[in-house]
Amino acid sequence: MQEVPSTVDTTALLARLRSWARELGFSQIAVADVDLGSAEPGLQAWLDAGHHGRMHYMAAHGMTRARPAELVPGTLRVITARMDYLPHGTEPGWQAVEWAGLARPEQAQISVYARGRDYHKVLRQRLQKLAERLQGEVRPLGFRVFTDSAPVLEVELATRSGLGWRGKHTLTLHRDVGSMFFLGEIFIDLALPVSEPVTGHCGECSACLDVCPTAAITAPYRVDARRCISYLTIEHDGAIPVELRPLLGNRIYGCDDCQLACPWNKFAKAAVLADFDVRPGMAGAPIAQLLEWDEVEFLRRTEGSAIRRIGFARWQRNLAVAAGNALHRRDDARLRAALQRAGQGADALVAEHIAWALA
Repeated sequence: MQEVPSTVDTTALLARLRSWARELGFSQIAVADVDLGSAEPGLQAWLDAGHHGRMHYMAAHGMTRARPAELVPGTLRVITARMDYLPHGTEPGWQAVEWAGLARPEQAQISVYARGRDYHKVLRQRLQKLAERLQGEVRPLGFRVFTDSAPVLEVELATRSGLGWRGKHTLTLHRDVGSMFFLGEIFIDLALPVSEPVTGHCGECSACLDVCPTAAITAPYRVDARRCISYLTIEHDGAIPVELRPLLGNRIYGCDDCQLACPWNKFAKAAVLADFDVRPGMAGAPIAQLLEWDEVEFLRRTEGSAIRRIGFARWQRNLAVAAGNALHRRDDARLRAALQRAGQGADALVAEHIAWALA
C-alpha cells in the first residue's frame, strides 16, 4: 500500500486538487474507498434479471464493476468528479421549455446532455490533466481515468464519496444542483483521505417513477434498461419493440423525463465550459429536416458529438419511429415524403421502421 508521503499535508493536497479541478471546469471533487462489496448482490440480481438488455459487456465484466482494484490493480482510492452540463444561457424554468418540446410531435427531441460536444472527450481530457497535475505534486503516482468508458460503478462511487445520493431513478442527485451533471473518475494507487457520503432526500417522492414513458423504472432505485428510452435509442442496435415505439414520442436520442420531473433539478446549474452549448440542429429541429440528412451530412453535423457513435442507421431508425408517432397525431405531406426518400436504399432495419411509420 502506497502511503501519502509524511511530508505531504493531505488536507492541503485535497484543497489544491479541488482548486485545480475548478480551473478545469469541474464542479465538485471527492474521494471514495475501493471496497464496494455491499453493492455486489444488487448488481448480480440486476444482471440475473436481464435488465442490462443487450449490453453484454456488463455481464461479461461481472463483479469487476464493483472491484476497482481488480479493474486497475494497485488502486487504493477513486477520485470522483462532477461536471455540470446545462448549456450557457439556460434560464430558470428550463424544464418547462423541454416539456413544451416533447409536446410538439413534429419536433425531434434530443437529450440535453448530447446537444453539445461529446462529454467522453471533454471529461477524459480534463481528468487526465487533473491526474497529471496530482502526479506532478506527489510522485510516484499510478492512475487511470474513466468517464462512462469502462465497467465502473460510477453512481456507487459518486454516492459513497459524497457527490450526492442515489435517486430513485438511479442517477446521482445533489440537493444544490439536482442531477444534470456528468461523472468521471481517477483510479489512483495513493491512499488519500476518503470523503464523507451525504444523506438522501428523495423522501416519499415518486415523480421519476410516475413520469417514465415506458415504465422502465420498475421500482425505486431499479431500472430495466430493456424498456428505457435512452437504452433503446442509443445502446440497442436492433429493432425497437413494436409495442414500445408509440411510447418514444419524438425522442430520437436519449430521454430526460425522469430528470425533468425531479423537483431537485430546479436547482440545476449551467456548465462552466462552452463545450456543452447547443449545436445547430440539435434542439428544436423538425423531424422531417433531420430525415433529409444523408450519411455524409450526418457525419459532418455530428463531428465531435456523442450522437455520432450510434451511427447513421440507428439515427434513421430513431427518426422513423418519431416520424411515425407524429403522423399518428397528424398527417404531414413533408414528413411522409422525407420518410419515403429515406427509405430508398435503406438497410432492412431502417426500412422496417420506415414502413411502420408510414403505416
